[in-house]
Amino acid sequence: MNTLQLVWKNISQQWASTVLSILLTAFGVAILTSLYITSDSFEKQMDNNSKQVDLVVGAKGSPLQLILSTLYHVDNPTGNIKLSEALSLQENPFIELAVPISLGDNFKGHRIIGTDTSFMGLYDLEIAAGELWGTGFEVVIGSETARKNGLQLGDHIHGAHGLSEGAHVHEDHPFTIVGILEPSGTVVDNLLLTNLESVWDIHGIHHDDDHDHGHDHDHDHPHDMGQLHEHESTDQHVHLHGDHPENHDSVTDQEQVEELVAERPVADVFIKNIADDIVRDTSLEITALLVTFSSPAAIGTIPRLINQSTNMQAASPALETARLFSLMGVGIDSLEILAYIIMIIAGLSVFISLYNALKDRKYDLAIMRTLGASKFKLFTMLIVEGLVITLIGGFIGLLLGHIGVYLIGQQTSQSTAILPAFKFYGKEWLILLIACLIGMVSALIPAIKAYRTSISTILGNK
Repeated sequence: MNTLQLVWKNISQQWASTVLSILLTAFGVAILTSLYITSDSFEKQMDNNSKQVDLVVGAKGSPLQLILSTLYHVDNPTGNIKLSEALSLQENPFIELAVPISLGDNFKGHRIIGTDTSFMGLYDLEIAAGELWGTGFEVVIGSETARKNGLQLGDHIHGAHGLSEGAHVHEDHPFTIVGILEPSGTVVDNLLLTNLESVWDIHGIHHDDDHDHGHDHDHDHPHDMGQLHEHESTDQHVHLHGDHPENHDSVTDQEQVEELVAERPVADVFIKNIADDIVRDTSLEITALLVTFSSPAAIGTIPRLINQSTNMQAASPALETARLFSLMGVGIDSLEILAYIIMIIAGLSVFISLYNALKDRKYDLAIMRTLGASKFKLFTMLIVEGLVITLIGGFIGLLLGHIGVYLIGQQTSQSTAILPAFKFYGKEWLILLIACLIGMVSALIPAIKAYRTSISTILGNK
């Protein structure tokens, strides 16, 4: 009978203490695995969702809330800002690109985002099937939104008011799915994208009588970046209505804006898309503006300019994300300490189990010595026994950890980041190795005692 067979025989004779040791080890490993997967996933998701955004401009309030609601879509917005006031920021040469977004509705927990097509470039998104929206109430959906709800091109869906599932459904304003995005590994996989006009229309906000994007007729003014290429290639200009003096606070005159657009055509796509609407109606609002800087010098000047000189608030994703992780770090560190304490207790359980079992098996060990078993074999048998117990507990813990992450992912909002519950990480081998080392160390004292077994003394006392 080899060492493993002997070990299994010994384990099977003391199931109560063995099961306790296995469960304690499993709980410790499960906690560590869950913490590692969730923290690593959240860190990567936060980096992916904010890497192209230098600044978020929104209504005054909590800057962390502004970041969470507009970049990670896990909180309610701080309010709305006037589109005309946000548009005026584009005149600053430090701002390369500003992407407007409007929140307000959801589809089964997945948030519906009103924006323009510059949003696609901001997140490096690609269409897997279909095309971008062209008119009102056409929507492009993320890959996870399509998968979770079994949606396909051409399907009609109805948004619900608010940002949480179960609110009033807009039955009279169906959206048509015209595109499905490639998986991007960002929160966009769980979103639905449409144009700004659709968000305004669904809430009864008047934006331009001449631009009814919900009907199938030609439009005189393009509102999406994709529609601008044809106008740019034919050297056509977007003419602003400069004869409205009441709007000079946002756009002073046609010549100023056209000069700005000519100098910075890429950065001012947003102006060319919606400037005509702004001149007509300065009451339009959006939720936030996602800003990309044209120069590192803007980091110290633009946020201060916005916070001190406007009714808006500027929040830095980098600063607020670091603040969020510092707040989360205390809880994560505490749970890690708890997990290691549980694993140490599991090691003590293994030690007590083997030490007590050694007293009952000392005559068996002495007989094994008389039959030719060496001291080293007895030593090895006890070490392997501790290793097997913690190894079984470790594998069970890894399985429980992944199941726990899966259950956490099922309970979180549909628009939040995706938790890769069944992806195996290299660090999990390290967690398993730590558990095994604890088991081996716990078995060390009983193994040394078995090594020093005296055949004559034990059999003499018998």
